[in-house]
Amino acid sequence: MTPSARDWTPEEDLLGFFGPDSVTWRVHADPVFSVGGLRALLLQALHPVAMDGVATLSEGFRTDPWPRLARTAAYVDTVTFGTRREAVRAVRRVRGIHRRLAGVEPESGRAYRVDDPDLLLWVHCCEVDSLLDVARRAAVVTTDTDADRYVAEQVTAAALVGCTEAEVPRTVAELAGYFARVRPSLALTPAARDAMRLVVTPPMPAWVRFLTPARPAWGTLASLAVATLPQWARRMYSLPGFGVTDPAATGAVRAFRLAVLRLPQRARRSPIVWAGLERVARAQPVSA
Repeated sequence: MTPSARDWTPEEDLLGFFGPDSVTWRVHADPVFSVGGLRALLLQALHPVAMDGVATLSEGFRTDPWPRLARTAAYVDTVTFGTRREAVRAVRRVRGIHRRLAGVEPESGRAYRVDDPDLLLWVHCCEVDSLLDVARRAAVVTTDTDADRYVAEQVTAAALVGCTEAEVPRTVAELAGYFARVRPSLALTPAARDAMRLVVTPPMPAWVRFLTPARPAWGTLASLAVATLPQWARRMYSLPGFGVTDPAATGAVRAFRLAVLRLPQRARRSPIVWAGLERVARAQPVSA
């Protein structure tokens, strides 16, 4: 059941579901978050049923993926950095959409709803694994304790969206165990192959391609996302080496982070993230 404003104090509402002392805020506010987000999309595409839901039920996914990407990013930012009221409103909108969407995966013949718990869990675990992997490569998360804290904190996000809480991994080891169990059911379907092409080379208007740095900037993000995928996922995409070693991928992520940190502060984070940071900062007592 989605929580309501009766379940928390005004102070808890202001801090949101995670708060500034959480590992979640540290990971989700960092520039490498965008790399982890694309990595998550590539992992998620390897689940045939989950990918069928995106390919057949997401309006305009193939021709114009940008609105969906923007909605997904805004949702994660709001659940992370919004007040609890704002987060719950976002969750209710998403769950309302999910309830209306259903399909049949053609290869297996499985009838599914988008909000089936196992599909929600797959999407959640791909996101957590990807964001944590990239954050660890970038030295945003440096200890095993903080890595486990991040996985445990994200159980809250999983429960909000409708996962069965008892089945959600709470440690890095449990997360690895989940992927070991689910890997035999994964496959590179034609829809997954199309999704990878969209992630790596998304359609852009001609003026964006030729008059802005969007294409090379996106190419950098996509290359890092592919390079940081687990070896088994790269094999499924027929990109086992991708021209880089694992240490080289880690070095590239760190170099990307350093480059982005040189940009003006407002260019590094979304308005939703900044609003959350500023809201909490205003509420902190001023020391004498």
